[in-house]
Amino acid sequence: MFQLRCTVRDCQQLLEQRERELVCGAGHRFDRAKQGYWNLLQPQDKKSKNPGDSEDAVLARHRWLQRGHAGSLIETLRPWLARDKQVDPRTLDLGCGEGSFGPALFPADAHAYCGIDLSKRAIKLAVRNWPDATWVLANADRVLPAADESVQRVISLFGRRPISEIHRVLVPGGICVVAVPGEEDLIELRQEVQQAGHRRSRWEMIAEEMSQAGLEVIEKKHWQVNVHLQPDAIADALAMTYRAVRHSQKSRLDAVQAMHVTLAADLLLLQRKGHSPERSRF
Repeated sequence: MFQLRCTVRDCQQLLEQRERELVCGAGHRFDRAKQGYWNLLQPQDKKSKNPGDSEDAVLARHRWLQRGHAGSLIETLRPWLARDKQVDPRTLDLGCGEGSFGPALFPADAHAYCGIDLSKRAIKLAVRNWPDATWVLANADRVLPAADESVQRVISLFGRRPISEIHRVLVPGGICVVAVPGEEDLIELRQEVQQAGHRRSRWEMIAEEMSQAGLEVIEKKHWQVNVHLQPDAIADALAMTYRAVRHSQKSRLDAVQAMHVTLAADLLLLQRKGHSPERSRF
């Protein structure tokens, strides 16, 4: 069982599994949903009746990934995640979404993997596709439902980054892999929709913030590919990227039958300070 802890405010005791429920020392209980995930979401963690990504966004992202658009990104990340030589290193996936990255990156490590997301629709889809892993409905923006120094790897692929919590759950020397959209990501699509292709680099600020919290960048990579998108893929890119696209903006793409689009991401490999890290190579 993954080392989860209670999410009731001011409790945070470790949870013990008893058949289809989790129980902490204070008596707080969490049932396992019939679909197979653990619901640790608290009322104060929800800003709406159905928090997290909408069903349309979740399904669009699932179709997008099923088309293989992240295939080369996964291959780029593999060497970082294979560097840990410990037996059964535990991995916490923050903002795991519909769960495609977990089985792609850790196909033989379901028992040591835990995905966390705020969207119930996403978690249901994730557990259906990879039932042997641990899936948790929780708010990864706040307190992570994992024990102190209990995981060797944290990944945040276009997801949440609660920096102090990442530092807390990682063992000394543990690694964190972060992916954020690059400044060229979907630039052609953004130019069509917004009539402006604003370029904004994010990784430098993230690296600085995480370094101040004791997570040192030891390597940085830039991933970029160009893909040819048909109208259905263009619609999915819009649905999963822009939560409130105006009708006037969306209508600009009605006449577009297909287009070449750039996909780009900045990738950071960080290590929690605890022993001598490798020298930075960027």
